[in-house]
Amino acid sequence: MKSPLSVLSVLSVILFLSELVQAQEWTRFRGPNGTGISDTKSIPTALSAANVLWKSPLPGGGHSSPVIWGDRVFVTTSGESAGGISVLCLKTTDGSVQWKRDFPLNPFTKHKFNSFAAATPVVTADALFAVWNEPEHYWMTAFDHHGKTLWQRDFGPFVSQHACGTSPIVEDGMVILGGEQDDQKAVSGSTRSGDSFIIAVNAKTGETVWRTPRTNKVVAYSTPCIYETEEKGRLLIFNSQAHGIYAVQPKDGRVVWEYEQAFDKRSVSSPLVAGQMIFGSCGSGGGGNFLTAIRAGSADGKKAPTLAYQMKKSAPYVPTGIVQGELGWFWSDGGMLTCLHTPTGDIRFQERVGGNYFGSPVWVDGRLFGVSTSGEIAVVSAKETFEVLHRYELGELCHSTPAVSGGRLFIRTEQHLFCLGTP
Repeated sequence: MKSPLSVLSVLSVILFLSELVQAQEWTRFRGPNGTGISDTKSIPTALSAANVLWKSPLPGGGHSSPVIWGDRVFVTTSGESAGGISVLCLKTTDGSVQWKRDFPLNPFTKHKFNSFAAATPVVTADALFAVWNEPEHYWMTAFDHHGKTLWQRDFGPFVSQHACGTSPIVEDGMVILGGEQDDQKAVSGSTRSGDSFIIAVNAKTGETVWRTPRTNKVVAYSTPCIYETEEKGRLLIFNSQAHGIYAVQPKDGRVVWEYEQAFDKRSVSSPLVAGQMIFGSCGSGGGGNFLTAIRAGSADGKKAPTLAYQMKKSAPYVPTGIVQGELGWFWSDGGMLTCLHTPTGDIRFQERVGGNYFGSPVWVDGRLFGVSTSGEIAVVSAKETFEVLHRYELGELCHSTPAVSGGRLFIRTEQHLFCLGTP
């Protein structure tokens, strides 16, 4: 018979591990598999100043999202007009800076709404992987959790009138990154030549595992996700104008299937998987945005993907939506929120939240949390009927997507990293 002390010790370990798992839930852009969905339940609806547990000043601007492992939160910043890239590690409990690494970056022409620190890092138990670019260089750098550089890769020129913004993911010991670029003729005055590709490198060494050429001539900023096929296989899903919604075999980079007719404009938002359905959107600064839903092809490529439906009114261009069960919510750049019945495409509502958005919403305990460019957090009920539950002003420019971990909401603005939750 075990003593009460030993039983207590076992229970303590179990509690510690369960808390650790919860704290590790947000390791990439938009959290688990890019869904934007958290299992946290302790973030209140009626946010107020009392729920700001801490806010830590950042040494530069940026649009990348925070990522979290255990008691550490990681974020990138840039001096923008002065250039330079910084990678920071802060403590989740109080926002204190644990380390900061600085790298040179000469300022270059980019879109006024973009940032040199736009790509969200990805973190594992062993390392953090951050991405940024210069016109002639597309950098990926690996760090340990103490800030030591483990390796660095230069994937060559990155051609875009906007600068880069695609975030990496980790799958089966590999770091996977999209590199679909503009045709150099599309960039005014450019003499550079960038070859479009997607790539997987060994997470421990940085060595190339596979590199798949792409024929894209319009930059894509979509961050990939994993699709679990009916045959229990795993495929990488990418979005781009040239190749539409397409599936790649993770082990060797082979393209398994493509639905090339998905888009006629640039793809900035990221793919969403809902059972055997996959969603993506495209658009431009001039409008014409639309959402495409396809029925996925098979793991061996013998069954081709097919079109399910499209939504051509008030579709998002930059923000990525949320799919939970048979409902999907798609939050447009102009503050229109659409609720769809995902199997059929039937619109349950299209209503205006207000504000402008570049960040994507996150789902927490039956609510959607979206942060506008002006820094207003809008909390909306994740139901078939439209209801704005609360609004709270951070009062700072924000182009990033929130992160959720350890029962807390992390939001990076141009000036601060905020941590919100129950005191």
